Amino acid sequence: MAKDKKYRRMINYTGRDFQTIKKDLEEMARRYYPDTYKDFSEASFGSLMVDSVAYIGDMLSFYLDYNVNESFMDTATEYNNIVRHARQSGYQFMGRTSAQGVVIFYILVPASSTGLGPNSTYIPTLKRGTQVKSEGGSSFILTENVDFNHPRNEVVAARTDTATGLPTHYAIRARGRVISGKLSSENVEVGDYTPFLKLKLKGSNIAEIMSVVDSQGNEYQQVDFLSQDVVYREVVNKNVASDNVQSVLKPYAVPRRFILERQRISAYLQFGFGSDSEIASPSVVEPKNFVLDVFGRDYITDKSFDPSKLIRTDKFGVVPSNTTLTVRYRTISPVDTNASAGSVTSITNAVFQFPNTSATSRSQRSEVTTSLEVFNDEPITGDVSFPGKSEIKRLANDHFAAQNRAVTKADYEALVYAMDPKFGTVKRCNIVRDANSLKRNLNMYVISQDESEKLVVANDTIKKNLKTWLNKYRMINDTLDILDAYIINIEIDFSFVAVADKNKYEVLELCLQTLRSKYNSHFYIGEPFYISDIYRTLNKVEGVVDVLRVRVKQKKGTNYSTTNFDIPENTSACGTYIKVPENVILEIKYLANDIRGSVK
Repeated sequence: MAKDKKYRRMINYTGRDFQTIKKDLEEMARRYYPDTYKDFSEASFGSLMVDSVAYIGDMLSFYLDYNVNESFMDTATEYNNIVRHARQSGYQFMGRTSAQGVVIFYILVPASSTGLGPNSTYIPTLKRGTQVKSEGGSSFILTENVDFNHPRNEVVAARTDTATGLPTHYAIRARGRVISGKLSSENVEVGDYTPFLKLKLKGSNIAEIMSVVDSQGNEYQQVDFLSQDVVYREVVNKNVASDNVQSVLKPYAVPRRFILERQRISAYLQFGFGSDSEIASPSVVEPKNFVLDVFGRDYITDKSFDPSKLIRTDKFGVVPSNTTLTVRYRTISPVDTNASAGSVTSITNAVFQFPNTSATSRSQRSEVTTSLEVFNDEPITGDVSFPGKSEIKRLANDHFAAQNRAVTKADYEALVYAMDPKFGTVKRCNIVRDANSLKRNLNMYVISQDESEKLVVANDTIKKNLKTWLNKYRMINDTLDILDAYIINIEIDFSFVAVADKNKYEVLELCLQTLRSKYNSHFYIGEPFYISDIYRTLNKVEGVVDVLRVRVKQKKGTNYSTTNFDIPENTSACGTYIKVPENVILEIKYLANDIRGSVK
C-alpha cells in the first residue's frame, strides 16, 4: 500500500496549452524529482525537454480540439467540412451561382414563292446548347429551344426585289433564355467493378452535368440520391400550338444513375454498387411489369402491386466497369459571369434544326444559318462568389426542416411556382381544404396566363404536368384536386377635385398613370380588393384636393369573363373592401380602358 502511494502522481488534466503544460511539468519535477532535476534555467537541457513535451502536448490538444469542432456543423470552420455536414442534412451544395438572362436572336429567311411571308421550310429551330459570347469574354449557353416559327415572334420584310417590290427575305426576331458558362467534356477511364465507385472530375467550378455516357452508349442519369430510381423527363408536346405548353412530364426508370458531390471547386461522380445483370426493367415505368412474385412456392395464388418496386434492383444503381465514360458539363468562370446590356453580340456555336432538310437546298440553309445575330437589350447579371459558411449552415438547417416534401399550404404553393415554365405557366394558385370532404381533400385552384400576360384558364396539359410534378413531394395521405379558378374582370371609375391653379387634365392623367402602375401586377386567388387603397393612393397624387367617389364594377362583354359575381353583395358593410371567395381571382384586364376617372 505504501509502495503504491510512493509512485502515485497527481496529474492536472486541465492543462491544454503550452504555458500551462510547461508549468505543470516543472511543478511535477520539483515535487517528485527534487534530487534528480534542479536546474530550471532556460539554457539547461532539462528545460529543452520540458519545452519539447509541452510543445507536443499543445499540438495534440490543438488537433484534438480541431477534430472535435470539425465533427459538428455548428462549430466547423473548414469550408469543405461544412459542405459535407450540409450534405448529410440533405442540402445540395450548388457551388457558384450562374448568371441568367434573356437575349434576342435575329435571322433572315427567304420569302415564300408569293412573297407574302417567309418560306416555312426554311424557318429553323435554334437548339438549346447554342453558345454565345459577350464583348468582355463571358460565355453563355442557350437553355431552351428557340422556335423562329412561333406566332409571337416579330416578322418584318428585310429585303425587297427592286423590280417587283415584293419582299425576298424576311427578318424574324425571337427571344431565348441563356445561362452563363462554357460546355466542356472529358473522358474518364473506368477499370474493374468497384462497389460505390467515386470518380473525381478534372474540371473545376462545375455548375451542372449535362450528360454521362459510357463507351457502350449507355447513359447515366443524375439523381438527388442513389435510392431514387425514377426521374421525370420532358417529352415534346405535339399540341404545343393549342396548349402553349412546350413539354410534357413523363416518368422514366433509371437503373444507371449517379449523384454529383461538390466541394469548394472540385466535383465527384458517386455511383451505387449494382451490376448490369440486375437490370430487368424497361426505360419507361410500366406498373403492370412490377408486381411482387410470391417467393418459396412453385405456384401463385395472387399478386400484389408494390408501387415502390419500379426497377428490379435495390443496390442504388449500376456501377460502370471496364469502360470509358464521356462526361459533358458546364463550367462557370470564377472571374466574371456578367454582361452589360448590348454586349452579347457574337455566336460561338449555333445548333440548328430545319423542319424538313430534304425539301431545302444546302446553299439557302447556309444562308439562313450564317445570318444569325444575337443581342441582349437587358444586362445579364449574377453573383460569382461562393455562398458563405454561415449561409450554408443556415440553408442546410432550413432544408432539413423542410424535408423536401409538401406538408403545409406554403409548401404546395412554393412547389407549384417552382415547376419549370416549359411544362406550363401557373401564374397564381391557392390551396383550400375541402370542408365537404371526409378525407380532408385539398382543392388547388390554379390560373394561367396567355402570351399577352392576360389571365386564362389553365389547360389540361398544364394540369397533368402539375399533378405529376406535385406527386413527387405530396404526403401519401393527401388527396389533391386541381381545379380552375374563376376570373372576374373589374373596372374602376373615380372622380376627384383638383387644385385650382393646376391643369386638371394633367392631374387626371397623373392619377390614371398612378393607378395603372399600382394594378399592373396580377392579384392573387382569393385576395380581397381594398377600395380604401384607391382613395389613399389618389389623395397622395400632387394636385389632388380630395377624392369624391370610387366605383368598382364588374366588366363584361367581348373578351371579358362571363362568370357572374355580385360585387355589391360581397362588399363589406363599411364599403372599404370587396370580399373575394377563395376560388376567385380579380383582374383589371385592360388597364388603359378599365381604369377611368373624371375631375372637377
